[in-house]
Amino acid sequence: MDTFKELQKACNKSVEGEERRLAILGNCATQFFSAAVQGYGRLSGMNLQVFDAGYHQILVQVFDPLSETYAFRPDYILLWFATEVLYEEFLSLGREKRLTFAEDYLDKIETCWSQVEKNTKARILQPNFVEISDMGLGQYSGKVAETFIFQLRKLNYLLQESMAKHGNVYPLDFQRIQNERGRETYYSAVWYYHARMTVSMDALPDVGKAVVDVLSAIEGKIKKCVVLDLDNTLWGGVIGDDGLGGIQIGELKKGRVYTHFQRWLKQLKEFGILLAVCSKNEEEIAKEPFEKHGEMVLRLSDISLFVANWQDKATNIRRIQEILNIGMESLVFLDDNPFERNLVREKIPEITVPELPEDPALWLDYLQRGNYFETASFTGEGADRTRQYQTEFQRRKGEWEFDSIEDYLKSLGMTGKIKPFEPSRYARIAQLTQRSNQFNLRTIRYTEEEIRRIAKDPDYLAFYGTLADQFGDYGLVSVIILKRISREALFIDTWLMSCRVLKRGMEEYVLNQLVRIAKSHGFKKISAEYIPTAKNRMVQDLYRDMGFTKTSDNHYEVLVDGYQEKPTWIKEEPEDGEKRGMGKSQ
Repeated sequence: MDTFKELQKACNKSVEGEERRLAILGNCATQFFSAAVQGYGRLSGMNLQVFDAGYHQILVQVFDPLSETYAFRPDYILLWFATEVLYEEFLSLGREKRLTFAEDYLDKIETCWSQVEKNTKARILQPNFVEISDMGLGQYSGKVAETFIFQLRKLNYLLQESMAKHGNVYPLDFQRIQNERGRETYYSAVWYYHARMTVSMDALPDVGKAVVDVLSAIEGKIKKCVVLDLDNTLWGGVIGDDGLGGIQIGELKKGRVYTHFQRWLKQLKEFGILLAVCSKNEEEIAKEPFEKHGEMVLRLSDISLFVANWQDKATNIRRIQEILNIGMESLVFLDDNPFERNLVREKIPEITVPELPEDPALWLDYLQRGNYFETASFTGEGADRTRQYQTEFQRRKGEWEFDSIEDYLKSLGMTGKIKPFEPSRYARIAQLTQRSNQFNLRTIRYTEEEIRRIAKDPDYLAFYGTLADQFGDYGLVSVIILKRISREALFIDTWLMSCRVLKRGMEEYVLNQLVRIAKSHGFKKISAEYIPTAKNRMVQDLYRDMGFTKTSDNHYEVLVDGYQEKPTWIKEEPEDGEKRGMGKSQ
């Protein structure tokens, strides 16, 4: 972890890429905190500009529509209500007010959220409240509603519940940092009373990292897959030498360590993180524990891709990445062997390779502290992704059996559907805007709340696309947002697709449907824009290839009446669910 002085120096570091603006408002001193956030952002490759509103400026800045904060035009606003200031307010209250302190303060915070959303489209970052050691009745304070610790814990709980209902608010867990660093490291009474700082200089890099972790997740920089070694990583021992009864899992020797580790990985899989295996072994032997060992937590059904052979792991990881069709920077590689870790780092610099402690008992705590899997959304649908990738592997194998890609696509019996945004899909749609990087023409990120607003706004036509074939249902794979720019013209604000369906004809199917929709609404022209990023070069010529006319750099348009529908093997999904005969649509 970098020191605060190093983060200060990094504030002046030049970083390429689109600028992101963060306004920090606090009821405590935030100057050094703001520097730590900006410095950490720059070191992380984010072109982050931070506006520090100054001491005790939350209410002044939030409630004034002409405030410096709103003039800054932030993409994000962080509202830091410090526990130490809350404590001073709490002690000044009478008994009756103390009994409702948590509810009253939550109402104050929610009012600030409403004002921010009224005056700007900025996303809100909301820290929770770290605990302090005021226990006027000792440990019995946890039972008495008029004590500060009772109200503080209640406030944190109510705050979590409220944030869960606000799609535009993102949590920052400062209490976790204090738990890990210890109160004596996280907080300095001297700094607080002399400078009104609520975080010590030693802990500033930790809170800076926490903020940048959340910003990176919102911007789509997230980990999507864990690539796992097997021997001495998922179990103790070597399956090829020790046999099924000799590997350590469950109650045998250090088996509990590996069991607990597997349970954590299983949870990641349930939260949508893909699990892949990359092992130097005979595949049949490597799969044996998953199939036959009664104390294994992970099973083959939990593994999206299983690669076991005697080739070097860097080569096999590249194959895994190619099949998953995600960026290499989205992978985390876990291996107990320092040689293998170093090899993969050397061959694939983009991949994340944690330097696991020598003792496996320390792995889980080490990985959890590293916070490798920060996310900005959760839909509950992620648990199905493993099955989708397993199915995709079967599709890949089937592709090899055909003489031409056209024959293969024809054999799939694909059906698609374009539907207007609907409430049950808002979370998934927002998640796709935050996660999709490669097939994303403008790479605009939206929160669930923003998706809800767009769906209800008459100036927008917003749709999602689904795809299915004989192997299964891909689910929601495309998002299209069209904005009215005149009585006769639409603008493609957002067009993105999951990489899982590229080269299936889905892009042609989507565009055909969009032109039909535009025509049915009386529009004569569709304009579009391509905003280049480091990850979306694959679509830089998409509009040109689809028949759009280039009007200026990265800007295109097509006349609705002059558009010629593109060939695709995807047929419209029947409303009654009955299969239609397959044939190439024109």
